[in-house]
Amino acid sequence: MARRILGIDPGLTRCGIGVVDVSSDRRAKLVAVEVIRTAPDEELSGRIRRVADGIDRLIAEHSPDAMALEQVFAQQNLRTVMGVAQASGVALLAAARHGIPIGLHTPTEVKAALTGFGGADKKQLGIMVAKVLGLDEVPKPADASDALALAICHAWRSGGPQVPAAGDLTPAQQKWHAAQREAAKRGGNPRLKA
Repeated sequence: MARRILGIDPGLTRCGIGVVDVSSDRRAKLVAVEVIRTAPDEELSGRIRRVADGIDRLIAEHSPDAMALEQVFAQQNLRTVMGVAQASGVALLAAARHGIPIGLHTPTEVKAALTGFGGADKKQLGIMVAKVLGLDEVPKPADASDALALAICHAWRSGGPQVPAAGDLTPAQQKWHAAQREAAKRGGNPRLKA
């Protein structure tokens, strides 16, 4: 029986979303892929709403069993990381509202799962996505290919690390997530301060 995974490469200007069905023998089939685009000069609330509406629409259309999301990591460009974090928050909320388990994956983890090398470049990753899905060409733009790679990685790693829906958090998990939010407000990472 195949599992349907929705992968999200979060971004506010371009949010890649890919849906794949992956069977127990690791064969993957493309179900849908698209990139939600918003203009940088558009009001922030409108941009966030368009990303949220797009994610909700794809969840309703495809009823995924799980969601795979790129884990936010520090980048030098603060504007880029803020857009990624905002789109990630929208995706996490959508998953919680629909009761969909979430797996967070780093870019290195995704590259290693698909290419066997965590330092692979985007071109190599895209080629492997096309090969795994039996496509004639690499999905474009890269946000689309990356979203599909996240979904495939998640399925191959048997769901990967899970983040329970908001209502399923234990008091200890709620405390940990609160510490993460506070650290983010201060610009730090509590994992690095442990």
